[in-house]
Amino acid sequence: MDIIEAKEVSFEYVRRDEEGNVEGTTRAVDHVSLDIRQGEFIAILGHNGSGKSTLAKHMNAILCPTEGTVWVDGKDTRQESEIWNIRQSAGMVFQNPDNQIIGQVVEEDVGFGPENMGVPTEEIWERVEESLKAVGMYQYRKHSPNKLSGGQKQRVSIAGVLAMHPKCIVLDEPTAMLDPNGRREVIRAVRALNQVEGVTVILITHYMEEIIHADRVFVMDQGHIAMEGTPREIFSQVERLKALRLDVPQVTLLAYELQKSGIPLPDGILTREEFVEEVGKLLGK
Repeated sequence: MDIIEAKEVSFEYVRRDEEGNVEGTTRAVDHVSLDIRQGEFIAILGHNGSGKSTLAKHMNAILCPTEGTVWVDGKDTRQESEIWNIRQSAGMVFQNPDNQIIGQVVEEDVGFGPENMGVPTEEIWERVEESLKAVGMYQYRKHSPNKLSGGQKQRVSIAGVLAMHPKCIVLDEPTAMLDPNGRREVIRAVRALNQVEGVTVILITHYMEEIIHADRVFVMDQGHIAMEGTPREIFSQVERLKALRLDVPQVTLLAYELQKSGIPLPDGILTREEFVEEVGKLLGK
């Protein structure tokens, strides 16, 4: 079953001058169609200005299409009466965790969403516990969020969304403001949610290493979906990605350059382990 379906979706921003007069429109998403099944781990890539974050905001009705339709868990995002239900089905995590954390204590912050939903108190604390455990932050439940690192704060943000029991979590560049360790922490937590809890994950990113475990990848450019496939299929097209102003994982690029120099390595090597294994085969080890 599809948790999210978009059909011929376009979205235009209205541009205004300093006095508030309309100057024109900018089409950020242009006739995009896609479907995401329950339980999938989907990655959406693209350079800055490609439309990926604008598309993400359609997935829990922060934005509504100028043209076309988005269904979330079978509900049309243009129906105002369904907005509350849509946002319970699809939670959103943004770039800056400080914009989402409002509690003075970690467990209070995570419990805020379920409390707003009218969940009984006893069940709220059960959800807080299970959510913090799911992202590896249970031992910090009594801490002040201000004393946490960037990666820890982002995991608390994810726990806060998870406590509302969504079927789907949309993460809009959740690691953009984090150091490499923080990025690894967050992606590890996100993968666990998908694999262990069965939560559908839609990850918007421009860090290539974050998407090698995704089920499917969509690459956006100028508001369109320019490429679609598995991570291996996408990273097998190094020159195409470069033309779209995107990088590839370093180990993939190394294997590609060795391939070009005549060494018979397979396309789309994604990890160091794969690279070592393939080189080992060539050396007869």
